[in-house]
Amino acid sequence: DNTVKLWDTSTGKQIKTLKGHTNSVNGVSFSPDGKMLASASGDNTVKLWDTSTGNQIKTLKGHTNSVNGVSFSPDGKMLASASGDNTVKLWDTSTGKQIKTLTGHTGLVNGVSFSPDGKMLATASRDNTVRLWRWDSDYLLREGCDFIREYFNTNPPEDESDRHMCDGIGSAK
Repeated sequence: DNTVKLWDTSTGKQIKTLKGHTNSVNGVSFSPDGKMLASASGDNTVKLWDTSTGNQIKTLKGHTNSVNGVSFSPDGKMLASASGDNTVKLWDTSTGKQIKTLTGHTGLVNGVSFSPDGKMLATASRDNTVRLWRWDSDYLLREGCDFIREYFNTNPPEDESDRHMCDGIGSAK
């Protein structure tokens, strides 16, 4: 019925019905603090809900096919969504803005999960693969700076001060 129902497990009674999706609900995930619930839907959206009031907080739009799964980062600041458009999108949960789109799967993505430390993301796809994505910004910054240093060895920068943009980051050679 395109809704999310919250139940009291001790009494077996329904507490709330969250209405707003226009197609099937394919996956749900609680934020680490339990204050938000994310729902993934066949209407190509993710909705964020306030678990205490049942009110819709935000609708996350950007996928071009059914959203199949969602996962909050351990700190609750990011949400990952897996879609039939073969992508995973990362969202800022406070603003609802899209941070990044991860591409690489050749089939619909039906599962997504953050590692406990939040530095890796696992995605499962109908292309018969599971991909692990490194989401550690310190690591990415080090790798980028190491690449720039190597590039400048054979391609001198126009402005010599550019050689120092990564001083103190990564492994200076």
